[in-house]
Amino acid sequence: MKFSRKKLSEATLLKLYKDLLKPRMIEEKMLVLLRQGKISKWFSGIGQEAIAVGVTNSLLNEEYILPMHRNLGVFTSREIPLYRLFAQWQGKASGFTKGRDRSFHFGTQEFNIVGMISHLGPQFGVADGIALGNLLKNNNEICAVFTGEGGTSEGDIHEALNVASVWSLPVLFCIENNGYGLSTPTSEQYNCKDLADRALGYGMESHIIDGNNVLEVYSKVYSVVKSMRKKPRPVLIEFKTFRMRGHEEASGTKYVPEHLMAKWAEKDPIEHYQNYLLKEGVLTKDMIASIKTAFSLEIDEHWKKANAEAMIESTVSNELDDVFKGIDSEVVESSKNIENIRFIDAISQGLNQAMETHPELIIMGQDVAEYGGVFKITDGFVAQYGKERVRNTPICESAIVSAAYGLSINGVKSVVEMQFADFVSSGFNPIVNLLAKSYYRWNQQADVVIRMPCGGGVGAGPFHSQTNEAWFTKTPGLKVIYPAFPYDAKGLLTAAINDPNPVLFFEHKALYRSIRQEVPIDYYSLPLGKANVLEEGTDVTIVAYGAAVHWVLALSEKETVNADIIDLRCLHPLDVDTIYASVRKTGKVLIVQEDSMFGGIASDISALIHENCFEHLDAPVKRVASLETPVPFESQLEAQYLAKNRLYQSLQDLLAY
Repeated sequence: MKFSRKKLSEATLLKLYKDLLKPRMIEEKMLVLLRQGKISKWFSGIGQEAIAVGVTNSLLNEEYILPMHRNLGVFTSREIPLYRLFAQWQGKASGFTKGRDRSFHFGTQEFNIVGMISHLGPQFGVADGIALGNLLKNNNEICAVFTGEGGTSEGDIHEALNVASVWSLPVLFCIENNGYGLSTPTSEQYNCKDLADRALGYGMESHIIDGNNVLEVYSKVYSVVKSMRKKPRPVLIEFKTFRMRGHEEASGTKYVPEHLMAKWAEKDPIEHYQNYLLKEGVLTKDMIASIKTAFSLEIDEHWKKANAEAMIESTVSNELDDVFKGIDSEVVESSKNIENIRFIDAISQGLNQAMETHPELIIMGQDVAEYGGVFKITDGFVAQYGKERVRNTPICESAIVSAAYGLSINGVKSVVEMQFADFVSSGFNPIVNLLAKSYYRWNQQADVVIRMPCGGGVGAGPFHSQTNEAWFTKTPGLKVIYPAFPYDAKGLLTAAINDPNPVLFFEHKALYRSIRQEVPIDYYSLPLGKANVLEEGTDVTIVAYGAAVHWVLALSEKETVNADIIDLRCLHPLDVDTIYASVRKTGKVLIVQEDSMFGGIASDISALIHENCFEHLDAPVKRVASLETPVPFESQLEAQYLAKNRLYQSLQDLLAY
């Protein structure tokens, strides 16, 4: 291993040595504690310290860095107090996740570090979002993100690399190629000579660096990121290194040939660098002993402090209160100036006024810019706000949702349009594992609204007609809105954008141009979680949302129905008080949803009513839903599929019970 100090000062050389040594000494301590059962799990970075240390020292402290399992050197180089790290690994309050997540699955705005989730791939997309925020702020900052060679096979990684290249985002993509993805060698993971070669396909600059040579890592990365700040662009770096211990300690290394272990043991980054500094006269043996003694005392002192801390205590109320960030914004009252507009116009108007109200807000989605989106909701927005704020995206739902999360971390609101709600399945992972869990895990808000054009009745077939709200109503941490009228659509969209939490906003396509209403011209909002009683009666309670509300109203006009008709508007939070009050009055309940029956929200509402209003019921709760099939294309088949055709008979059966 050859070292070249170039023009680096002795102070820098010595700092790099100390930053290498500290995580190694911590790890050696943790491996002992792991065997003693005092920590739960450990992912070792022994032999790979030069990468984390070299990269972190190349960045400014205010620049975000997104590490992985084996990057303890990132946290120690950013000088996080050790007792807080130790407390995190024990699930104690002085850690960063209130005992809700373990090891390195945490982030901290205080130190500009964004921790990983076990799904690995979305981390690159989050970095894209942070970098986009830097571009929008014009702050000349970059961010760095890590993954292993195994993670590069994930689709999220490829999506994020493509987005970063198309948008010229200043992201340093760091691949630690350490030989094995758990037990799978690189020969079974990819079929190119070097992972850096993949950058060519994305039109991206790339470099290969000896990941065990801290001076090479630091000098090269320092030069690259300095250039990236002046000329924003993504750069991919493949660091060649090796994992000297198991994927995690329980897995061991029996699958690794002995000759490989021996070869890489001779390339230990700390031993080689230490010998170099001794030769250069930067270090002496007495200095080494003194540094090690000081670190040992620091580690022991901080471990004692963390170990002495009581185990975390919480209450059910505390846990539930941390699923969502509290809302500071108040409801904005509507004006008396109104106009008769369509549902689609209300959505467009609400988006437009939100863009005016929030200068940092951006809209992202496929074809949303000059084309105006497939439904023309953002038509004309580019002329008004520019392409920085109204951004066409490649076809990569997962990377864009992850980027939206990264934007929120960097203080930027965003609205993501799913071209069709059906396509959200390609972005499902970051919604349910990043957005939904973020605030609960480390108090980081996910200020993202995802617009979901949905629903049948338009002859669009199985891939463009689903109403898939039930995928999300069961996921803690997500709010789900589903308006049926233009007035509600505009006011609730405003509220969703004002809300700092992740919101799925469903817009039924069949209502876009078929429903009109008097809507205030000015900016206003409506409270989330409040249902609307459209008609009052005493015989039955009919609960519906979305297009199903209009089916119920049409039936009410045609037949004599003495019913409370409740439009839910919001599915989460759900207005159970309005539902219960009506049930106690009428004694009979019909719940109508367009989605197929099993696992839908009607089932949960039915269960809630039976559990809380059973003594007031004069009949079992009745549900009406579509068939247990995908949504068919042909008009007669679709009509047969939809719940609308079974609504009248279901109501008559319930009334006659």
